[in-house]
Amino acid sequence: MPSSFTWLDYSEYERQKMADVIALFREKSTRDELGLGSVRDVFADKLFPGTSTIQTRAKYFLFVPWAFRSLEESNVSSAKAKKRLRKLEVKLIHALLECEDQNGLIGRQAKETLQRFPSSIYWQGLREWGIRLFDGSEAEYRKALDSFYIRRRGYSASADEFDGETRTESIPANWDVNLPLIPEDFPENQTLNLKTEQAEYLREKILMNCSESMLAFLLSGSQQINTSWAWDLKNAVSDDLKAILENGQNFSEAMHGAQLLYNLMLAEKRGVEELVADYRTEIEDWWEVVCARESDLIGWNVEAFWRFVYSCNPKISHRAKRFITSWIVLIQEADQLSFVDEQPARLLVEQREHQLKRKLSRLSN
Repeated sequence: MPSSFTWLDYSEYERQKMADVIALFREKSTRDELGLGSVRDVFADKLFPGTSTIQTRAKYFLFVPWAFRSLEESNVSSAKAKKRLRKLEVKLIHALLECEDQNGLIGRQAKETLQRFPSSIYWQGLREWGIRLFDGSEAEYRKALDSFYIRRRGYSASADEFDGETRTESIPANWDVNLPLIPEDFPENQTLNLKTEQAEYLREKILMNCSESMLAFLLSGSQQINTSWAWDLKNAVSDDLKAILENGQNFSEAMHGAQLLYNLMLAEKRGVEELVADYRTEIEDWWEVVCARESDLIGWNVEAFWRFVYSCNPKISHRAKRFITSWIVLIQEADQLSFVDEQPARLLVEQREHQLKRKLSRLSN
């Protein structure tokens, strides 16, 4: 019997997150063997809301609402909306295949057999950025189209009888009224490059709806910023954003050691000396980073860190919390790199993997 995921009680945000996780595991390079992803996502969502690692080009933040608006302008019924949307998105794939710049083109290889279309990938981000006004899943949106057309016709009819008094009801809309106009030949003759006015529209939506994020900060200035790490800019941002960046840096640098140790233990178990040597070198480099920030990591208020994390996602596993906290304590108390060869560190990593994978654990199987 094939494996499957099933969930009965979920929000649209959680459904999109699960879909992103499933998509990520189709990529051969994706690994989260120690279950750190839920905490990592807290920082990703706060710093860069509406985005995810499977999104490719910003132009899709226009392509997707244009596709849905096209359905609405043609009064496509709820029953036919899914099929018509898929047809539009397939046409868009073929149109973009004619462009010179195909970097980030979703469906370039799969085309008609694509399993997850941009409409699904960008659905949650469109809500975060204030472009999508409809509050619900894509399936709920399609189901509501018929009633939406009725309300829209009702508004138009009442407008014809309007006697000049102030109106209190607003025009029914599922999408931002300032969304750039749909090109007349859409989805034909499109490119992945943003025009100036399109880029400015997206920038304004982010600044308006995600004003406290790192994404908004990066878009608020006129100069180009080149840096490897978001926390390199922590002294240039607000105090609230700085605190998030400091916690994110501490978490990232501390837990990177646990991931490297896990890889080292696997290499040792396989007996591949070249891999063992490579991971030993990476762990030594990691330890240099830890030592350089020793005072920050020792003075890290881990309780405040967890208060912030749980305020953003109260559903994070307490087993994940115990593992992460235990690893942080090991680092704070260690005075030399040899702690990675001692039983407490290795047992902690092995037990965490077994906790997540049970019989599929690679360290204990």
